Amino acid sequence: MSEVRLSPSSYVVLGMIALRGPSTPYDLKRGVSHSVGYFWNFPHAQLYLEPDRLARLGLLDVEIENAGRRRKTYSLTEAGRDALRRWLASPTEEHFEMRDIAELKLFFNEAGEPENVTALARDQIRQHRDRIATYESMVERFGGNPDARPRMITLELGLEMEYAALRFWTALDRGEVDHLRARRDTERATLLEEPTPDLAGPASDA
Repeated sequence: MSEVRLSPSSYVVLGMIALRGPSTPYDLKRGVSHSVGYFWNFPHAQLYLEPDRLARLGLLDVEIENAGRRRKTYSLTEAGRDALRRWLASPTEEHFEMRDIAELKLFFNEAGEPENVTALARDQIRQHRDRIATYESMVERFGGNPDARPRMITLELGLEMEYAALRFWTALDRGEVDHLRARRDTERATLLEEPTPDLAGPASDA
C-alpha cells in the first residue's frame, strides 16, 4: 500500500478503536464525547465518514450486519495498529493551539464597554468551575482503576489548564492580575531555567 496522509481525525478513529475494541460509528461518537472531545474539537460527522476511508486503505476491517439496520462495526488491522504506533512515536512539532472565544473578546475589549470585561470574567469563572467539577468527578470515578491510569494523565493536564484559566479570570475580576505576574516570577527559576529534559529519553538496550 502506498504511503497515505492521515489526518488527526484518522488517528482519533484508530486510537478510539485501539482503546475500545471493535466499534460502530455511534460507539465512536459516544466514546469521543466522553474523552477526547473535551480537548479536541472536530465535526462528529467525520466519525461516520472516516472509518470507511480507513477501511478502504486497509487500516480497518469492517463487518456489516446481515439484517436490520445493517450497522457497520470496525476493528483495527495490523496495518492500522502499525500506523497508530508510528504516529504516537513521531515528533510532535505543532505548537500548542488554543481557540478561545473569551480570549478573543478580551483582546478587543477596549472597543467595547468596561463592564463587558467584568461580565466576561465572571461568566468564564462559572464555566471553568463547571468544567473542573466535571473533570474532578471523572477522577473520583475512574482514578482507582489501574487500567484507566494511562488515560488519567490527560485528565490531569486538563485540570491544570482549567485551574490556570480559573486563576486568570478570578484575578482579572478582582483586579489582581499583578499577582499572576508575581507567581510567574516565582516559578520561572524552576520551570524555565532548569536544563531541558533529554528528548531522546533513556538509551535502549542494544
